[in-house]
Amino acid sequence: MKGHAPKGTVKKFRMPTSQNLVPIRVDFEVEGQRFKDTFTWNPSDHDSEIVKFAKATVRDLKLSSNYEKAIVNSIQSQVEIFRSFQGQDMYTGERIVPIKLDLRVNHTLIRDQFLWDLNNFESDPEEFAKTLCADLGVHDPEVGPAIAFAIREQLYEIAVQNVASARESRLAKKGRRGGDHTPLSKASSTGLDLVKSFGHKSTVIRKRKEWDVYEPIVDLLSSEEVDALEAKEERNAR
Repeated sequence: MKGHAPKGTVKKFRMPTSQNLVPIRVDFEVEGQRFKDTFTWNPSDHDSEIVKFAKATVRDLKLSSNYEKAIVNSIQSQVEIFRSFQGQDMYTGERIVPIKLDLRVNHTLIRDQFLWDLNNFESDPEEFAKTLCADLGVHDPEVGPAIAFAIREQLYEIAVQNVASARESRLAKKGRRGGDHTPLSKASSTGLDLVKSFGHKSTVIRKRKEWDVYEPIVDLLSSEEVDALEAKEERNAR
């Protein structure tokens, strides 16, 4: 099938989507003020583009110039980690994995779980998120991009785990134990948990007792509920 990798093969590392983009999560404090943002980045872009982006962000949001270096450092470090996996082998066997959503975007709370084909290298998280929002009657334009980012972030974690699996298999064939290797990102453990839960040959058909797990939940929160959640998130971040 077009866009699908042969079963049980090894490919060079890349995101299992049509666009090979890095999910970037920026979250830091400068001068006592917390700055948070999520977006995607093309790892092929020259590093000078990161500086341009940081300057434009600081200018558009009227932030202190001290934010610029912090934004650059955060993006640069995450792009470099992504690039460190490029060129390495990763397994692309028969893999259908669960993607879990538990997001609050403005007043919209959305929880959902669905299955994703890791062998479809023409999949489009942004288009999927747009369709999902339409199906669920979600009208906030910021929800779709947040869903797409959450999907990309989890796919990245699993792709990193696939690199580790390929490396471990290669070392095992050589009769080696341990050895030097590139440390996994802290987030990669989430991908491992997903794979462990559903295995390498997970079926799309679920048992009746699991149907409620895949039922999407969408809630519109009141201003009071949003304020309470934001206060809780702020306390947890300290």
